[in-house]
Amino acid sequence: MEMVLGVPAPGLRPLISHYHGYHERDAPPGRHRGLPSPYLTIIVTLDDPLTIAAHPDPRQSPGRYDTLVGGLHTSPALITNKGSQAGVQLALSPLGARALLGVPAGELRNLVVDGADVLGRTAHELHDRLNAVASWAERFMILDELLLRRANLESVVPAELARAWRVLLATGGRAPVADLARHVGWSSRHLSARFNAEIGLTPKAAARVVRFDRTRQTLQQRAAAPPVLADLAAESGYYDQAHLAREFRDLAGCSPTRWLAEEFRYIQAAPPVAAAHSTV
Repeated sequence: MEMVLGVPAPGLRPLISHYHGYHERDAPPGRHRGLPSPYLTIIVTLDDPLTIAAHPDPRQSPGRYDTLVGGLHTSPALITNKGSQAGVQLALSPLGARALLGVPAGELRNLVVDGADVLGRTAHELHDRLNAVASWAERFMILDELLLRRANLESVVPAELARAWRVLLATGGRAPVADLARHVGWSSRHLSARFNAEIGLTPKAAARVVRFDRTRQTLQQRAAAPPVLADLAAESGYYDQAHLAREFRDLAGCSPTRWLAEEFRYIQAAPPVAAAHSTV
């Protein structure tokens, strides 16, 4: 399993947290859970399309994608492969959706769509050009070039929503909705409505996802010597181990220990082993 972390060009960093290149070869056929996270997901595949057997929204039919864009969600996607998979995954902040995709993140809640549906011709150009080069550094440079060309950096979300989202991230999902509302000078009801429309989740649901994502990262980083789940629960802000287990079942579809055993080799579960920095 080859995995490489890429740092976007400076102009893209307010929009995109990171690029993540992956290439798995000669593995047994398997499946992977695409877990909820605080980022929209953009994937450009290399070689074979990506197959989603079950979407976060069960009303969506299974599909195969050369490029895809996934909105924020609160249940896993089920991805299958025949033993090999390769591509580049981008972590797009919901605050950057308008600038890069031309629509608010709220319009993509719980959805996975073909990349061309929101990126237009850029999706096809990304797929063609990333598949035409051999190195991760070249691929990350192409991403920088095409996404900088597309991004409308003047398209921004309201400042109050951006502040509330950043506080939610900074507190690991522990900030109460009432505190977020006071911080930005809105009522809790108004904040929830605007947050849901722009981000794609209510503040309460987003807090669950942020906390879960932090916990999942902690668990994977300590995979060599997994922490006691009661200690992890306390550290992550859950009431107790049972609360942590319930959240994992709701958001990942399985227990923390099962997820770690089944998923660690996949892209969302194994930490990058190398980094390639953009030069654009």
